[in-house]
Amino acid sequence: MIQQMHHPCNECKGTGETINDKDRCAQCKGEIVVQEKELEVHVEKGMQNGQKVTCPGEADEAPETITGDIVFVLQQKEHPKFKRMGDDLFVEHTWTLAEAICGFQFILTHLDNRKLLIKSQPGEIAKPDQFKAINDEGMPMYQRPFMRGELYIHLTIDFRVIVRAMQVSEMELDECEETTLHDVNI
Repeated sequence: MIQQMHHPCNECKGTGETINDKDRCAQCKGEIVVQEKELEVHVEKGMQNGQKVTCPGEADEAPETITGDIVFVLQQKEHPKFKRMGDDLFVEHTWTLAEAICGFQFILTHLDNRKLLIKSQPGEIAKPDQFKAINDEGMPMYQRPFMRGELYIHLTIDFRVIVRAMQVSEMELDECEETTLHDVNI
C-alpha cells in the first residue's frame, strides 16, 4: 500500500518564497502580518443594549485579501438599584405607612452621583404600588445628549413598618437637587 500526502512546506508555508533570517522583520518574524491590534472604541451617550459599533477595515489582515470590519455589540451591565428601559430609568422605593399618609422625603443618589431630594406634595396621600416620574432625570438620548428620558420611581408601602426614623439633615439637603414628582399611569 502506498500513500501520498501533500502538505505546505515548513520553510515557505506554501508561498514559494522564503525570507532570509537577517532580512526578517523583528515584529512579524517573516509571517507578513502581526496578530495583535489594540482598538479604541467610542461609546456615545445614550447608546442602547445590543447596539453595534463598527470599526471598518480593522479585522484580521492577510496578504492578498480584503480586510473586513470588526463589529462590537454593546452589552449593558445590570445595576443593583436602577433598571433601564430605553431612555428611561426605573427605581424601587418602599414607604412606611406613616410616610404614605403624612408625606415623605428621601435622598436618591443618581448614577452620576448627584443627590436628588425626592419628596411628596403637602397633603398628598400615597397609594400602594404607585409610580411617580421626574422629567429629564433618565438616560441621555442617543445622538441627542442634552435630552434625557424620565426617572420613574415605583413606590410601594410596607404595612408592617409603621414609622421609620429617617431624618435628613440640613447639610444633606444643601447638597441635593430639588425635584418635582408627577403622577404617571404605567
